[in-house]
Amino acid sequence: MATAAPSAASRIAVVTGASSGIGAATARRLAAAGYRVVLTARRKDRIEALAEEINKAGHQATAYALDVTDRTAVDEFATAFKTIGVLVNNAGGALGADPVATGDPADWRQMYETNVIGTLHLTQALLPKLDASGDGTVVVVSSTAGHGTYEGGAGYVAAKHGAHVLAETLRLEIVGRPVRVIEIAPGMVKTDEFALTRFSGDTEKAEKVYAGVAEPLTADDVADTITWAITRPSHVNVDLLVLRPRAQASNTKVHREL
Repeated sequence: MATAAPSAASRIAVVTGASSGIGAATARRLAAAGYRVVLTARRKDRIEALAEEINKAGHQATAYALDVTDRTAVDEFATAFKTIGVLVNNAGGALGADPVATGDPADWRQMYETNVIGTLHLTQALLPKLDASGDGTVVVVSSTAGHGTYEGGAGYVAAKHGAHVLAETLRLEIVGRPVRVIEIAPGMVKTDEFALTRFSGDTEKAEKVYAGVAEPLTADDVADTITWAITRPSHVNVDLLVLRPRAQASNTKVHREL
């Protein structure tokens, strides 16, 4: 399907968590769609390599090392722009899968800081720049975890519910301004790092998440969806889009061929 080319005033797209997975795939997709992408993440080497790859492909990318939980750093980052067209709040992630009774409060705090407060920081800092474009878009990459609970996931579920509510409330608060608020909520996505990070590098536990699932979503599947939503005509707002692999009916109902 053909997509609309971004206008000159709204051609800059900031992508957080762009060092791997959905963030990196989204940066590639948006660059190919005509945006000048600004890649942010804590791992400077990763985003610099990705920016080089995108530029060599004939597109435009810049890398900026950034911890979204550091408000001072975020505010400094925002001063680099007079206007931007797109903010993709993708930085996040899960830690642990313990029940509420034994969950590590430090993990809960870190997930909330990254998934919710990090999104808040970037959105607050860049919202005036999005307004200034006359045609801005805020994307919050949440999760199906933000729309339904499951055992062993309370900390992550709570954080993603927070991200969902942030997006929903922001949309109400800025209606009438030239900025759309889009929430993309993926289900089971198999990336190189998500489950490994969640289980502290335990490969066996990470592989069990996807065991028997013929085709979980890929990072590029999600990036394709994000880019499609962003490139709809300006008057079209994809408020909430939930995507799952065909094998996943809900957070707790997955068809496995074992």
